[in-house]
Amino acid sequence: MEFGWINIFGAVIVILMLIPNIGYAIKNKGEKNYCTNLFMNIIEQIGRYACIVLMWLPLLVWKFGFASVFEMILYLACNGLFLAVYWIAFAVYMNRKSLKLALVLAIVPACIFIFSGILLRHWLLAGFAILFAVGHIYVTYKNAVHRRAGN
Repeated sequence: MEFGWINIFGAVIVILMLIPNIGYAIKNKGEKNYCTNLFMNIIEQIGRYACIVLMWLPLLVWKFGFASVFEMILYLACNGLFLAVYWIAFAVYMNRKSLKLALVLAIVPACIFIFSGILLRHWLLAGFAILFAVGHIYVTYKNAVHRRAGN
């Protein structure tokens, strides 16, 4: 299966990842980023926004799609599972913040982006996903440790 200019599945995945984040941002207005490493904050943001766009837009990809029906089913099933884990972890995290849940919420989106980039053979997405993973996990860890310490 090949996509045209837009990967509808990727767009839906991004929207489903953003919904709990928007809810969290509304509930926790003014939450501060305690990570002081400017480089890691920058690569997290570059990776984040690049992945959000590249999940649905086939920039620099000759054929945007799957090599087989099996790959499409694998993409949908695994990303569905990742999203379910993400939503459940977010629901628990909203009531009980912990380092473990914070890291799950950092790792799962990175897995979605990396997995999608590999299955779609969208190497730009996969590359930015790795950049995002490094930055997001680092920044999330620093923030979670700071909040846990009560500083």
